[in-house]
Amino acid sequence: MTNSRSAQIKGLYAITPNELNTAKLLNAVKLALQGGAQVLQYRNKLADTALQLQQALALRKLTANHAVTFIINDDAHLALAAAADGVHLGSEDGSVAVARQVLGENKMIGVSCYNRPELAHAAMQQGADYVAFGAFYASTVKPQAVQAELDMLHQVRSSLNVPIVAIGGITQHNGLALIRAGADALAVISALWQAPNVELAARQFSNLFEQGIPA
Repeated sequence: MTNSRSAQIKGLYAITPNELNTAKLLNAVKLALQGGAQVLQYRNKLADTALQLQQALALRKLTANHAVTFIINDDAHLALAAAADGVHLGSEDGSVAVARQVLGENKMIGVSCYNRPELAHAAMQQGADYVAFGAFYASTVKPQAVQAELDMLHQVRSSLNVPIVAIGGITQHNGLALIRAGADALAVISALWQAPNVELAARQFSNLFEQGIPA
């Protein structure tokens, strides 16, 4: 059974672009939230520590106003400082146990598992609230990312009792297949923020979940 925290990981999982202009970032995120994004992960590889905190605090306020789950990429301490709902950990971002020690029992912890089901099972045993697999398709954000297969997602769905996030080159055209294979959420960067109409793109992604029932 998923816990109440895990239940918040579903639908369009928007990951922020590397935007240094905070006003521009907030405007784009507001459009995505208006379009139906249910999770926002703050990720900015270009910002320094001070700007990251400034942007994270502003995004926390915005997501709270829209009742949207707010996750910080990589940094449990930033997640704590920004009063985020949780943190997402990659392979080099420390353990679930350490993040839990920083954040306490009531915050969410997600873990990137790439194309390796064994990492997902280990993360779940360690107390992760959700896991992410990918890249399922070619990604312009991470062109060297390992390739995950749709069949793998379908196979692990029944053995994982936490939500699954799919990531990597996801568009409105290929996202439905991932949902039907078992993805609870679609993590999107380029196809959302580079769309001519961010709000419309978010709505189109959100609508995919009404069409796709996991097999």
